[in-house]
Amino acid sequence: MADSIMSKAATMEIPINSNGDTGTLTEDDSLEQDLQQVMVSGPNLNETSIVSGGYGGPAGGIIPTSSIKGPAVRFNPEYLDRRRVPAPGPGSSNNNSGNSTEEVSRGVAVEKLDSVKKWGINTYKCTKQMFSERFGRGSRTVDLELEAQIDVLRETKNKYEIILRLATALTSHFLSMVQTQQALGDTFTELSQKSPELQDEFGYNAETQKLLCKNGEALLSAINFFVSSVDTLVNKTMEDTLMTVKLYENTRLEFDAYRSDLEELSLGHRDAAAMVRIEMAQHDYQIHRDKYERLRSDVMIKLKFLEENKVKVMHKQLLLFHNAISAYFAGNQEQLEQTLIQFNVKLKPPGSDKPSWLEEQ
Repeated sequence: MADSIMSKAATMEIPINSNGDTGTLTEDDSLEQDLQQVMVSGPNLNETSIVSGGYGGPAGGIIPTSSIKGPAVRFNPEYLDRRRVPAPGPGSSNNNSGNSTEEVSRGVAVEKLDSVKKWGINTYKCTKQMFSERFGRGSRTVDLELEAQIDVLRETKNKYEIILRLATALTSHFLSMVQTQQALGDTFTELSQKSPELQDEFGYNAETQKLLCKNGEALLSAINFFVSSVDTLVNKTMEDTLMTVKLYENTRLEFDAYRSDLEELSLGHRDAAAMVRIEMAQHDYQIHRDKYERLRSDVMIKLKFLEENKVKVMHKQLLLFHNAISAYFAGNQEQLEQTLIQFNVKLKPPGSDKPSWLEEQ
C-alpha cells in the first residue's frame, strides 16, 4: 500500500500559471492522511522517486531514484556512537595516572612472585641436602679446626650459664640474710630502749648486726657487679657470636646444596639445554661459595675477639669475687672497701629502699 501511495504522490503535477502562483489540488482529502502514514512507516528510499518542481523541469517532473548512480544510502548506528565519544579533557590525566599506578602495582606483584619462587627453590634444595647429610647419602663441607672452636664455645657458654645461675642464687640468698640481719638489728635496738636491765646486751648485738648488714651490702654490690658482667658476657657477647655461627652453618648448608646440584648436572647428559642449566648452576654455586667464605671469615674473627674479651673480663671479675668474699668472711671491713674502690664498684647506701635489678626479677 505504501508503494502505491508513493507512486501516486510522485506522479502528481503541480500546475503553475503565468504569475508563478500554484493552482488548487484536485485530489481527494484522504491523500494527506495517506502521506502521513507513509512518512511514519518509513519507506525504502531506494524504491521511491523524487518529485522535481520549478521552472525548466522535466516534462513529467519525475526523476526515478533507480537511475541515480552511487552507493546505496544505509543507516550505520556506529556513526552516532562515534559522535558521542567525548573529546579528551582534564580527566584524561587521571586515567593516565591510574594506568601508571596499575603498572607499578603489577610490577611489585611480579617481584614478590619471583622472590617467593626463589625462596621455594632454595628451601627445597637445602631441605634435600639436609636429609641427604642426615641419612648419609650426601657430602658436606667440613672445617675441622673451626668446628672444634665452635664446639668449645658452646660448651663454655653452657658452663658460664651455670656460673651465672649459681651466682644469681647466691645473691638472692645473701640478700635475704642481709635483710634479716637488718631487721634483727632494728629489733635489738628497739628492745634495748624498752628493756633497761638488758640495754647493754641488746645494744651490743644491735651494733654487731648493723655492721654485718653494712659489710653484707658491700659484698652484695660486688656480687651484683660480678653477675652483671658475666650476664653481659654470656647473653650478649657469646650469644652474638653464636648467632653469626648459626648464619655460617645455614650458609654452609646452602653452599653444599648448590654444590651438589652442580655436581649432579655435570654428571648428566650435556645438550644445549643442559649446558644452559649448568651455566646457571655454576653462577649460583659461585655466589653461595663467596657468601660461605665471607661468613666463615667473620666467625673466625669473632671467635678470636671473643676469646680475648672473655679472658680479660673474667680475670677481673674472678679477682673481684675472690677478694670481696675473702674480706667479708675475714671480717676485714677496710680490705672490703678497698676492693670495691679498686674495681670501681659503687656501694649501695645503707638503708636504701631502691631494689637492685636482681630483686625486680
